[in-house]
Amino acid sequence: MRNRLVAGNWKMNGSLESVRALTRGILEGLDQVGDAGVAVCPPAIFIPEVAALTSGSALAVGGQNVCDQDSGAFTGEIAGSMLKEFGCRYAIVGHSERRNLYGETDDLVARRFVAARRNGLTPILCVGELLEEREAGDTEKVVARQLDAVLAVTGIEGFRDAVVAYEPVWAIGTGKTATPEQAQEVHAFIRNKLSEVDSTIADALTIQYGGSVKASNAEELFSMPDIDGGLIGGASLQADEFLAICRAAG
Repeated sequence: MRNRLVAGNWKMNGSLESVRALTRGILEGLDQVGDAGVAVCPPAIFIPEVAALTSGSALAVGGQNVCDQDSGAFTGEIAGSMLKEFGCRYAIVGHSERRNLYGETDDLVARRFVAARRNGLTPILCVGELLEEREAGDTEKVVARQLDAVLAVTGIEGFRDAVVAYEPVWAIGTGKTATPEQAQEVHAFIRNKLSEVDSTIADALTIQYGGSVKASNAEELFSMPDIDGGLIGGASLQADEFLAICRAAG
């Protein structure tokens, strides 16, 4: 049975006070989640605080990005070893906002993926298409290209114990959500593509869905055979809403 994971991406939101309250609120309801893994990815400056609050609990912590280099003159970047030292288990790589707002290429995302693995972090690799790419019928082409960039560097072994998050860019923060059938179609494509290389690794791979997931639609999305949880944006900033999503995955 594949591991299920719900991860909250808090993006650039919060204050020290609100982050403490949100973390404590999630911890209070964590025992009702079931078997799904749960993680939160706060802004980097809040990672030490969240890691301290979650120490000894089942709530994992992740970074929202990781540098492809381990040290050096890379202003503004954070090394995987630094994330690891402060208690992170996961690192998001290739989020659409990094790709589309800050110009991260497929090759750079692949190097970040490798760096996460090299430093003992589990990468959450984000893939997904723009609205114009979906309308042009290029969804599978785009997702395949994004996966191939990582495969070219790591081989299929890089996906052992990793996480892939399918996030259609047109559904992130827009209120639009892919139908469960649309999401399942791409999740199945991802698993089948990787299965052509190694079916054992592909069958065990956790593939999350992200894109305006809410408590009201989570159960239907997570009931699809190849959807193994979610990478949650805005809804992860409310403890009750996030916990409801987690329960739907459990």
